[in-house]
Amino acid sequence: MSVTDATDTKEAGSAPATALTPRLRLVLVLLLAAQFMLAVDFSILNVALPVIGAGLGFSLAHLQWIATAFALCAAGFTLLFGRIADLFGRRRLFLGGLVVLAAASLVGGLAQSPEVLIVARVFQGLATAAVTPAGLSLLTTSFPEGPLREKALGLNGALMSAGFTTGAVLGGLLTDLLSWRWAFFINVPVALAVLVVAPTVLKESRPAARPRLDVPGAVAVTLGLLAVVLGLTRAGERGWGSADALVPLAAGAALLLVFVAVERRVSAPLVPVTVLRKRSVAWGNVAGLLAFLTETSLVFLLTLYLQEVLGFSPLAAGLSFGVLGAGTVVGGFLAPRVIGTIGRRRTLIAGGLLQTVSTAALLGLGEGSSWMWLLLTATFAGGVGNMLVIVGFMVTATSGLADHEQGLATGLATMTQQIGITMGTPVMSAVATAAMTGTGAAAMLAGLKVAILVNAALALLGVLTSALFLRDA
Repeated sequence: MSVTDATDTKEAGSAPATALTPRLRLVLVLLLAAQFMLAVDFSILNVALPVIGAGLGFSLAHLQWIATAFALCAAGFTLLFGRIADLFGRRRLFLGGLVVLAAASLVGGLAQSPEVLIVARVFQGLATAAVTPAGLSLLTTSFPEGPLREKALGLNGALMSAGFTTGAVLGGLLTDLLSWRWAFFINVPVALAVLVVAPTVLKESRPAARPRLDVPGAVAVTLGLLAVVLGLTRAGERGWGSADALVPLAAGAALLLVFVAVERRVSAPLVPVTVLRKRSVAWGNVAGLLAFLTETSLVFLLTLYLQEVLGFSPLAAGLSFGVLGAGTVVGGFLAPRVIGTIGRRRTLIAGGLLQTVSTAALLGLGEGSSWMWLLLTATFAGGVGNMLVIVGFMVTATSGLADHEQGLATGLATMTQQIGITMGTPVMSAVATAAMTGTGAAAMLAGLKVAILVNAALALLGVLTSALFLRDA
């Protein structure tokens, strides 16, 4: 059974439709609103962390757990929830996740102690791990493969990336003008609005015959991902050579190897090996991983540049990324047309090259604010290129699969997104810190330039993998 009216978009035997029906427009608006809210939620607390710490009595050592508790659950449970959506109903999981998100956001906004806030962040992360793959699989099964799906994924990618930027700006505004608590409260009315309308618009989608859930595989991959994300987070805080980083990273790698072994033996695997053998799935996700890792970590590096080198306030630094947000929106709108004209593989290559060149241009930044023109120009162009890659990755990684595999495909894609976002900052932080040879703005800038160079090299690596291992489509 398929989610919405794929029959609304084309008749049997006809060419794929290119125009949205009124019903599909409403489906698109609902799903995009939910995904935009989740993207905002990733970054809205970053600016507010010091204020939250002071208000609730977080020690400096424990402050990072406000972000880490969310990231652990959002990344660790995504693949599991993506498969649960396939087996038990995507709409059901989507709506259930929104209920949890609204409740957790309300609790977080009302929290009077660090413990309550951390619990709220855990449940926000779990809700994100459920809603994101369920919403994406509803999106991909609602729109047939072709121009309509590419248009929907392009809009989703544009709003998702714009949401990261909007979250940084909105977090600063809400914290300065109202209270950090509104960074939590703002989710509640949006989630409730979607919950009111969605049941009448979205149709349920699940297979007629329900296979057994691969419990050993689910446990192994979830614990493995949790350990890897924890290790990456600790590496950024305490260094890549610390036991706090190496032990969970080693445990995570071992558990993921156990997961692979389990998947080869069970009759109904969580991730069928046949799906992972598809070049579009495997190498599409590699391109996506590098795209998310590089762009989100570049924002971190440029935040340090703006605040530590140029002396900008947190709010002014956040507003400076509005140009990057505009570039991602432009890239999201252009991506479906570009894919339709030159194909997925060439779009990944072209977008990656534009991102690589734009990132490399930032090596020309200096210590004065007169270099802002270069930062704004390069981040706009890089945002366009990065969004071409992200939409190309989403289309590539979810194409050529049956509807009953879409939850798995979008779960993998969402996991790729979460791991990329989580990996980027600790990796680039470690590179920049290791490259600093002294103190002061000049030393900071020198370390940041080394990290920017590594960032550009990783973007180029994404171009090379797409060029070498993906087929034209």
